[in-house]
Amino acid sequence: MLRLLPGRYTRGPMRYTRGGMPKANIEIKARCADLASARARAEAIATSWVGAERQVDTYFCTRRGRLKLRESSRAGAQLIPYLRPDQQGPKRSDYQLVPVPEPEETLRLLRELLGVHKVVRKQREIAMVGNVRIHLDRVEGLGTFLELEAVFDASPEAEVEERRKVDRLMEQLGIRAADLIDTSYEAMLEETE
Repeated sequence: MLRLLPGRYTRGPMRYTRGGMPKANIEIKARCADLASARARAEAIATSWVGAERQVDTYFCTRRGRLKLRESSRAGAQLIPYLRPDQQGPKRSDYQLVPVPEPEETLRLLRELLGVHKVVRKQREIAMVGNVRIHLDRVEGLGTFLELEAVFDASPEAEVEERRKVDRLMEQLGIRAADLIDTSYEAMLEETE
């Protein structure tokens, strides 16, 4: 039986009353006209290169926050509920990863329960700089993008340092303020209709 909510949500950042540790990241998303150049810069600073994968993210209709079923060619399927403000520049995202052993059945049930809002298909390359993930994305119907995600334990003490890391990497990767996007691929697809 699938348990969607390992803990209870409250307003603001996610807090859990039981179940796994809270997870958070500081992230940015930016348009990237030259993915090959971005890849070369990422390779020069990466501490490890995770590789490429195909991802299909099915976003469900929600009253607040976002809920997606991610099907990855590399990592299998996960249900990901998250809260993140739509704003430019580095922003905090609070989330949980729930492994989904039967994605087809889970997709069918959630489609019936909540309805599907959008489906995002992408090719993603992933590099790491310490705890920060660099995503080089080709998103079907939208173009090419670069994301940074500094993963941390959701504590306020760690958040300041993670923001510094993201700022530093933005500079190293040549990401300008004008390139930053304030929303999700899901919302961007909706705008193209």
